[in-house]
Amino acid sequence: MTFDKHIRSIMDFPKEGIEYMDITTLLKEGALFHEAVDACIALAEGIEFDKVVGPEARGFIMGTPFAYATKKGFIPVRKPKKLPAEILSYTYDLEYGTDTLEIHKDSISKGEKILIVDDLLATGGTVEAVVNMVEQLGGIVVGLVFLIELEFLNGRDKLEGYDVYSLIKKK
Repeated sequence: MTFDKHIRSIMDFPKEGIEYMDITTLLKEGALFHEAVDACIALAEGIEFDKVVGPEARGFIMGTPFAYATKKGFIPVRKPKKLPAEILSYTYDLEYGTDTLEIHKDSISKGEKILIVDDLLATGGTVEAVVNMVEQLGGIVVGLVFLIELEFLNGRDKLEGYDVYSLIKKK
């Protein structure tokens, strides 16, 4: 299945010069969404992991059905002031500014194998921040799975040493 034809590209969003990959056009088709999640799960076949971590917001969309289907727990990485318990906070650079993410400090135990799942790998800044947070909490990142990878932005460069899997690769 070629999923990329079901993803809409929107220029100059959220800022001029950015091409936004809108996955809502894929998500609205139930069978297609199901196939895309299954295809992402197939990318990670053979990887042993204890939990799935997904960053807000579209990492929730891809990560929770991934975790559900594989019978693993899901850990949300949120924007500031969205988590009620003790958190680890991390500020990082984006291609169009800075951002901060937070994770519950008790969500990952030392030595747990973590699979990070998100919709998009662009410049790698967000997922690099998530990797750093997981490792600060003692987790071991065993792989990163993306629905889409924008290869021309070289996000993999920030993830050297990690196994990266992408369903759709845009050059």
